Amino acid sequence: MKKKPKIALLYDFDKTLSTTDMQNYTFIPALNIHPSEFWEECNRFSRLHHMDSLLVYMYKMIELSKQKHLPINREAFVSMGKDIRFFPGVESWFPRIDDFGESLGVHIEHYIISSGNREIIEGSSIYKYFKKVFACEFLYVNDEAVWPKSVINYTTKTQFLFRVNKGVLDISEDEKVNASTPDEERVIPFRNMIYIADGLTDVPCMKLIRQKGGYAIAVYAPAKMPQAKQLFSDHRVDYIAEADYRDKSELDKIVRLIIRRMAVEDELVRLHNRQAKKVEEE
Repeated sequence: MKKKPKIALLYDFDKTLSTTDMQNYTFIPALNIHPSEFWEECNRFSRLHHMDSLLVYMYKMIELSKQKHLPINREAFVSMGKDIRFFPGVESWFPRIDDFGESLGVHIEHYIISSGNREIIEGSSIYKYFKKVFACEFLYVNDEAVWPKSVINYTTKTQFLFRVNKGVLDISEDEKVNASTPDEERVIPFRNMIYIADGLTDVPCMKLIRQKGGYAIAVYAPAKMPQAKQLFSDHRVDYIAEADYRDKSELDKIVRLIIRRMAVEDELVRLHNRQAKKVEEE
């Protein structure tokens, strides 16, 4: 049986799929402070200690939870995912796009590459649709968060594109992801990747994807349209669209057209390779 070619859709999470930062829905209100206070304190602490901003927010999640006597176990963080609110159409997007891919003879896989909390994403209604979620995560000792287990910032995000490309999804496997791998042995070619995100922190991934033949799309809430326009003007992305994932939306149309084109290009590449092999054998 012919093996179906794969196409990967890779997403940021906060303000790409969810309407704001995931901590703003439940975690920060439980501290009885406004989200702006939390993030301003994180920025202040980061500047004061010359510290990576992602390590800061994870540190502050632990510190402030202890001060307020709130649970900091994995179960508590996962439970916060149920309160996440998504942009229109997100919750029906994945099976709909999967079905479209199947109709073209390709298999769609969805991935998250986020600087948010993996635990909170895990508790969300859409977690089940992802092949893999790469995000920041805590280490737990005696069922209590004590230290960041993984931290993913705007530059380290790019390594996960190579992990998807090579099929090395376990982040502990550094040797495999760094090993030289012939193009024909890579699981998902970069030309079959679509990266969907909302802002400047995703520019390194957008640039890498585009350089290697894939596509980058900047999505935006209506109030954030100027930033998306700037990304487009600066040639950081191929397309921009409102973060509306409903059927027949602008974003839906763009992604379907790209998938259709990828399906055709993949078939052409396979045809070329078959002919090249045949000529070589003759």
